[in-house]
Amino acid sequence: MPNQIKKDAQTRMAKSVEALRHDLGKVRTGRASTALVDHLRVNYYGSDMPLTQVASVTVSDARTLTITPWEKPMVSAVEKAILASDLGLTPNTSGMVIRINLPALTEERRRDLTKVVHSEGESAKVAIRNIRRDANQQVKDMLKEKAISEDDERRSEIEIQKITDEAIKDVDEVVRAKEQELMAV
Repeated sequence: MPNQIKKDAQTRMAKSVEALRHDLGKVRTGRASTALVDHLRVNYYGSDMPLTQVASVTVSDARTLTITPWEKPMVSAVEKAILASDLGLTPNTSGMVIRINLPALTEERRRDLTKVVHSEGESAKVAIRNIRRDANQQVKDMLKEKAISEDDERRSEIEIQKITDEAIKDVDEVVRAKEQELMAV
C-alpha cells in the first residue's frame, strides 16, 4: 500500500512541475513565442474560442508574431482579443495578416519578470510540499490502522522525502532556465 501512496505523490509532484513549465511559458521574454497568445480567447460568432482554433499563429522572426485568421470577419475580433488581453501588445494589421511586434525588454522589466518567475517557482514548491505532507499523513494513518509497521512508515517517509527533493530540484532547474532566458539580451 505505501507504494501506491508514493506513486500517487510522485505523479502529483510531476504534474506540479509541468504546471509550472506551462505557466512560465506565458511569461514574456524578449523572444517571440506562440505560447504568448495560446491562452487568448476570441469571440467567434457569439462563443469564445481559443485563438489557435480561429487563426494560425507563427513566429516570423525573433521579435514578431504573425497571426492569420482563417476568415476575413475574424481579423477585427482577433485584434480586440489581443488589445483586451493582459499582454500589453499592440497588433498591426495589413489585410488578413496581424503582426505583433515584441519590444525589447528593459533591464527593469527583466528584473520584474525574474521576480514573477521566482514567485511562480515558490508556489510550485509549496504545492509539492503539500503533496509530501498529504502522502506522509496517509502513511501515518496506515500506521494507526496497523496496516504497516513503524519501520515501513519510516522507510516510506524517507522515500517520499527523496521524491520531494527530486521534484524541488526539477522546479529549481525550470526556474533557472527561464531566468537565463529572461536575462539573455
